[in-house]
This record gives sequence, structure tokens and C-alpha cells, in this order.
Amino acid sequence: MAYAGTRSQARHSFQTADKALWPIAEKVQAGERLNFDDGVALYRSGDILAVGWLANSVREKLHGDLAYFNVNRHINPTNVCVASCRLCAFGKKKGDAGTYTMALEEAWETAGTGLTEAVTEFHIVGGLHPDLPFEYFMDLVRGLKVRFPQVHVKAFTMVEIAFLAKRGKMTIPEAIQQMKDAGVDSMPGGGAEIFADRVRHIICDHKIDGGEWLETARTAHKMGLRSNATMLYGHVENDEDRVDHMIRLREVQDDTGGFQTFIPLAFHPDNTVLGHIPRTTGMLDIRQIAVGRLMLDNFSHIKAYWQMMTPQIAQLALRFGADDVDGTVIEERIYHDAGATTPQGMRRSDLMRLIIEAGRVPFERDTLYRAVTRSEDSFTIAV
Repeated sequence: MAYAGTRSQARHSFQTADKALWPIAEKVQAGERLNFDDGVALYRSGDILAVGWLANSVREKLHGDLAYFNVNRHINPTNVCVASCRLCAFGKKKGDAGTYTMALEEAWETAGTGLTEAVTEFHIVGGLHPDLPFEYFMDLVRGLKVRFPQVHVKAFTMVEIAFLAKRGKMTIPEAIQQMKDAGVDSMPGGGAEIFADRVRHIICDHKIDGGEWLETARTAHKMGLRSNATMLYGHVENDEDRVDHMIRLREVQDDTGGFQTFIPLAFHPDNTVLGHIPRTTGMLDIRQIAVGRLMLDNFSHIKAYWQMMTPQIAQLALRFGADDVDGTVIEERIYHDAGATTPQGMRRSDLMRLIIEAGRVPFERDTLYRAVTRSEDSFTIAV
């Protein structure tokens, strides 16, 4: 992972009164891998600034002052879902009030809305619809590629892939190959939640388990598709569950190198069965970014998803280990159904201002982190 940009890390030695951080700091500064106990200690340290300093030092070695963003559009083709995840306010049962399923023409028209800034990525995720055939989703992707051949299609989580493979009576590799043939270029990282069985049985027992999620990702990577990886935090998990989750991601990354970005997702409890759980605090949000940067030494990028943690916390996160703030999004439904109060989209100029005011240098990327040069309605990707 190459160094880029200018390094702005303050020129002073690591300082903390928390003695538990000293051996961790020595490992970090020597480029050594942290273990499970180190991860737990980072969560439990009272010196959040020291944890952030360490994470920022790693972030700046990798990326200097650069902060990445892209111009993207979310497409959620249906909210009908057979799962009954306690963490979700988006999915609805067939026949419930408020359900929707886009006709293909509607989905393609939605994709074209907001193209005034020439999006470089379509991000496609949705519910596990009991009736939509596998071919509906392949036609959706093929239609996007015909209409917007220059736009990268990032589509279908590991959970969706497993479900669609079963619906189509095919193996996971067969389903992935058909997705590639249709025009899927990479995959988002959703549905990972927390891998620990104890937690998964509480929050999302209708989904594939953590091992299946990881194996699906491993298969996709080995078939040439890169993906992101997520972790949902701030619900019923504990520090040990979070560290276990990241170490299991790290192990797959050692094997495949196929994860592009780690995205910690703050749990939004509103309108879910877990609505009694308080929202995450800013302290937990920036700590999670920092711990992720320190534990995931083989991930190039850590994303502070501004939609989940607010633009203000995302700015702070750029000094606590994050190097990416996601993109313009244009229309986000899943987290807003769960009570997110952030805007549903942000203009490119606003994202750049957010980054600049955090003291970083905006770097517009495509999905594969290649540089994008643009005018208002066209773009060129550095290949």
C-alpha cells in the first residue's frame, strides 16, 4: 500500500498515561500486527486521543493528507424481504403497507435521476424478495450497462448473493459468474453485521451466518470481484465481538486481498424491534474508526460513512484513521427508514468542503480508487 500525499502527523512522540497502550504503540510503530487482546485494550482505553493518534499515524503513512470520495447513486430496487431482522427498519413483508418493488424501467429511470454530476458508481442493494426471479436482477444490471456503460455497478451483498443463488437453484460460484456476465463490477459489504453467532441469533437470525458471509466473499474475490466489508456496531455486541469480527475479516483478506474498504456502520435503532437501544455516541464512532484502522493492517482504506455517523463526525474521523467519506449517494433509504437524520444525498462540492475543512485534501476516486477528473457532466478515470 503506497504512501500518497504529504504527511501532516504532528512531529512529537507518542504520549499517554494509559500504560496498556504502550506495548500496542510499540507494535504499531514497528509495523507489527495487533492481536485479539490488543484490540480489546484499544476499545477499553480511556485515552481516546492516544488511540486516535496511533490510528492517524497509520492513516497518514498510507495516504498522507488525501481523503477519498466518489460521486455515486444508491438504488434499492425493492424493500420486500423474507428476513425478519430485528436490526432493520427497511425490509417489509410482502403485502405490508409501504412495500414497493421497482419495475425495471423505473429502476433504470431512477438511475438516471441526478446524473447532472456524472455519477461513476451505482450502489445496488435491496430486500430478499420471495417472488422476484434471479433474472430480474440480471436484467436490471444489463439494462444499466446498456444505458450507462461508463458507470461502475457495485451490486448485491453476500446475503443477497446466497439468497439469489438458492432462488435460482445454482451454486454460489454459478450465481457470481452470472452476475459478472451481466455486468456486476464489484460488491458492497453489507449484511456482515457481527459475525459472532450469539449476536447474530439476536439481531439477524434469518440471514446466512458469519462463516457463510465470509466464504461467499472469499469465493467472489477468487473469481475476480472485489468487495467492501462492513461491521454493524452499537447494538447488543460487546468489545470482544467487534474484535473477533475484524480478525475474521483480516484472515480472509490475508487469503484473497479482495476487500477494498472497511466500513463501520453505526446502528440506527429507530423503527426497529431494537428501538430501546440508545444511538451510538460520537466517542464510540471515532473510536471504532480508529480501532478498525489499527486492527485491519491489510486493508488499504477505512471509510467514515457520513450518512451513518453525520458529516460532522465523519470530519473528525478523518483525523482518527479514516481516509474515505463515501460519496454523494443522492438517495439513501435503508438507514433513513431507521431514523437517520442526515441528508439523503450531498453534492460533490459539499463533500469537498467537508474534507477541506477537516484539513485534508479531497481526492475524487472511482469505485476502484482510481483518480477521476471531471467537468460538471462528464468524467475521465485514470486507468
